[in-house]
Amino acid sequence: MTTKFLTDIEIAQAATMQHITKIADKLSIKEDDLELYGKYKAKLPLHLIDEAKIKENHLILVTAMTPTPAGEGKTTTSIGLTEGLNKIGKQAAVVLREPSLGPVFGIKGGAAGGGYSQVLPMEDINLHFTGDFSAIEKANNLLSALIDNNLQNKVGNLGIDPRTIKWKRVMDMNDRALRDITIGLGGTANGIPRQDGFNITPASEVMAILCMSENFEDLKTRLGNIYVGTTFDKKPIFARDLKAENAMAILLKDAVKPNLVQTIEGNAAFIHGGPFANIAQGTNTVLATKMGLSLSKHVVTEAGFGADLGAEKFLDIKCVSAGLKPEAVVIVATIRALRHHGGAPKEEYNTPSLERVKKGFSNLEKHIENIKKFGLNPVVAINSFFSDSEEEIKFIQAQCATMNVQAIVAKGWADGGNGMTDLAQAVVSEIESGKNNFKPLYDWKSSITSKIETIAKEIYGADGVDYSKQALSDLNKMDQLGLNELPVCMAKTQKSFSDNDFLLARPTGFRITVREFEFAAGAGFVIPILGNMMRMPGLPAIPASENMFIDNNGKISGLS
Repeated sequence: MTTKFLTDIEIAQAATMQHITKIADKLSIKEDDLELYGKYKAKLPLHLIDEAKIKENHLILVTAMTPTPAGEGKTTTSIGLTEGLNKIGKQAAVVLREPSLGPVFGIKGGAAGGGYSQVLPMEDINLHFTGDFSAIEKANNLLSALIDNNLQNKVGNLGIDPRTIKWKRVMDMNDRALRDITIGLGGTANGIPRQDGFNITPASEVMAILCMSENFEDLKTRLGNIYVGTTFDKKPIFARDLKAENAMAILLKDAVKPNLVQTIEGNAAFIHGGPFANIAQGTNTVLATKMGLSLSKHVVTEAGFGADLGAEKFLDIKCVSAGLKPEAVVIVATIRALRHHGGAPKEEYNTPSLERVKKGFSNLEKHIENIKKFGLNPVVAINSFFSDSEEEIKFIQAQCATMNVQAIVAKGWADGGNGMTDLAQAVVSEIESGKNNFKPLYDWKSSITSKIETIAKEIYGADGVDYSKQALSDLNKMDQLGLNELPVCMAKTQKSFSDNDFLLARPTGFRITVREFEFAAGAGFVIPILGNMMRMPGLPAIPASENMFIDNNGKISGLS
């Protein structure tokens, strides 16, 4: 007899949600401070952020080993760990990114957790939620419209050279046909013809700015600092030159406020912002993290993809910029991913193989070593799957023990908080040990090339860094723009420590190549681009949308 497991959406729909006022009450938030979006969602005013309380409370980062294409369950683990902490008597909340519609309707699915470790209302969070992505999209595209309007009109014309414009329009959907387009066709009334294109909304610098901003005034300043291009006489043009920052900020006046929802077990969840980690910083907003730390003793947050991407950026960019100090790090590992890095083909991810796990362990080993370079001793969460064998689990735990690291089986997907209490205890032990003392990997004041080389050698294990002719030209441009003391946000494949998708486990004897740079002057970092990074994904041959259904009562199925 075959056991039928409930799908994520079936589990979410069967859960009994509490009114959001009850969740707020657990955090001592007054009802008058809630901006309600129906019964189960609310936005929170920024005045609830309390810097004194932030320093008293505990920040926990969840990251992962280098993932398989399906992901290894950081969000599920983050939510489950929050439930587990509450189970052992520690007041805890989770702070997460908002899902993008691109993956939801593409191949990866949603980002509200899974099984019995989910945030609710799952459908709303995975779809339009409170409209933040729409507001980011509109603010981004307003700047695009202002740029093209300035090209068209003689009054106030800044003399922008259309060939130098870096700013692209955005849309929160996977649509490869919009990557490279020509606009302004159809005669003089329709604008100046030029090449343009679309990025997906999580790749917008407006998204990055929202996630880095400390307050509303900071948001406006950062929006004004967006680099647009140059004039015909080589003068740099920023969004402030187009007087765009206030109008853009008006569109973001509600989006800047963190969103409060709940976990499946009725604990607080803050969900806000959603940059990808391979092309942006890959973490939720500074404001949401600080809101969580102002209202909860323990805050669990996650950073996208493997620790070489999201965690490195969280620690070197977000924490330094916002003055945050994490006290514990959890590295999510799956035996499936270890088999993958040990050479297992996709169809054998669920086939036990101690030999492949032993070979693939070098990937996890490198991530552990990397986190220790930040002054933090991680805990490994072995995200449990039905195909895990006892001998594979014991091998991982034994190997981690030789590195003074606990490896705990995490069963949050199947058992919710009850399956995560061991992991919660291990995390609390790390915090209470007092031995963790976070320090960034590099000094922002060092040169851009020095910062890149530090990340490449220390985190990726590369022998060195090469630069294309375009990248060298871009370095000179950044020097002219005064961007040398900004941190670097590496745009790199999530599939390998290297810039080559096919170098699995722990590659050695390789160099990385910076193809070009992008200047995120508003967000406050520069972006070295390694390889051909995709800022507008395409849909797979059979997109997830084909398996979705909504009935006459509005009940959705097939969403994951």
